[in-house]
Amino acid sequence: MAYRDLREFVQKLEKEGELKRIRAEVDPVLEITEITQRAARDKGRKPKSVGPALLFEKPKGSRVPLLINSFGSVRRMALAFEVEELDEVAGRIRGFLAMESPQGLFDKIKMLPKLAELGSFFPKSVKSGSCKEVIRKGTDVNLLDFPILKCWPEDGGRFITFPLVFTKNPETGKRNVGMYRMQVYDERTTGMHWQTQKHGAEHFRRARAKNPEGRIPVSVAIGTDPATALAGMLPIPPDLDEMMFAGFLRREPVEMVACETNELEVPANAEIVLEGYVSLNEMRTEGPFGDHTGFYSLEGEFPVFHVECVTQRKDPLYLTTVVGPPPQEDFYMGYAVERVFLPVMKMQYPEIVDVAMPAEGIFHNLMIVAIRKSYPGHARKIMNAIWSLGQAMFTKVIVVVDHDVDVHNYREVVWKTLCAIDPERDVQFNLGPMDTLDHAARMQDYGSKMGIDATRKWASEGFTRPWPGEVLMDEATKKRIDALWKKMEL
Repeated sequence: MAYRDLREFVQKLEKEGELKRIRAEVDPVLEITEITQRAARDKGRKPKSVGPALLFEKPKGSRVPLLINSFGSVRRMALAFEVEELDEVAGRIRGFLAMESPQGLFDKIKMLPKLAELGSFFPKSVKSGSCKEVIRKGTDVNLLDFPILKCWPEDGGRFITFPLVFTKNPETGKRNVGMYRMQVYDERTTGMHWQTQKHGAEHFRRARAKNPEGRIPVSVAIGTDPATALAGMLPIPPDLDEMMFAGFLRREPVEMVACETNELEVPANAEIVLEGYVSLNEMRTEGPFGDHTGFYSLEGEFPVFHVECVTQRKDPLYLTTVVGPPPQEDFYMGYAVERVFLPVMKMQYPEIVDVAMPAEGIFHNLMIVAIRKSYPGHARKIMNAIWSLGQAMFTKVIVVVDHDVDVHNYREVVWKTLCAIDPERDVQFNLGPMDTLDHAARMQDYGSKMGIDATRKWASEGFTRPWPGEVLMDEATKKRIDALWKKMEL
């Protein structure tokens, strides 16, 4: 059974020893960040050990408990998707991608269970939900009732960091769900950090082109069941509904309820919902913000979200996260995405064996790709293919290695890459879109990328020298020593 809501996930975390309750009063301004950093990044922990999820029961200035670091480990990501290993989710995706057109009656009958399961994922509209237990409108709305974090000293203010932002394409009416930080300006307005390549920004531009003085409805859900909460960051195809995919992940449809003041729908099990609009003729300075790059993203002009209504549970939980110097909680969310969506990448490019994005690469700075090389220039073909894939277009550096390199062993990757390249021959540079948060790019949103072909070079690629073999012990010797090893006191 899928988690009914966020609090059921909290109960699971507590039962599994993955959650710590903090009963002392702690200030959401800086103090919660510092405690989270110390708990999650304790240098005394074993290399693969991370700190627990934290439930702050008495945030200073608010009656609403705060949950953080709830996805801050591989184990907790598996618990979020209700699997033992993340590869199980990848396997389910692989199974649906493998569906082919049935050739005959027997094949059609065999497909029926999968088609029925697909049909069960569609979001389900309901009349009401737990997010409607309390409804506040107009001057009764006060965002400062919630323990919204100011994470780092130079942040421009408090930021909502784990929202699901719902908008509709003004031309097609198709729903989009994204995760965009929201700087709180006052009791009823926030920034809306729609980076230029995001769907929210595209909805804004299209609506403004039709009516520059108008507005678009926006609703924000905070704190849902885990699979739904993560839906806003998943790199799914643009024509696929995020709520349908959340239903696929949780194996049950997401129940959606109509908002009070606009035509949007939001998850009925949300802890908190903010309803309102973004004016198409209004921009405001947003930032700085201590970002996942480990540096502050600079001030910029972004749209403004006006909150007209807040609906919530009687006793809501406030779900949030901290980004900053890696690794943070977002690294584990990104790692799960990497593992879960690898089958999609392999479907498009079957020569890909594995992919890794090290924490220090902060998602868009470094991708290591192992391929089964089949023809001259194959590595460069893969570089350009990745730069054409959705959010992967922002990848600053791509390193392509041979299939027998363990891309998750960074020591091996560095060793074999440096031994395989002639820099002038094997490094290529391209110009293209860059992540808005990349402060090193020559211009905002535009700059250069680097691809490194670290595969073995072939004669058909102009390499005329012999390629040496790797230094390895022979298997017969290893077996003889295996038999002696237990007798040796080493």
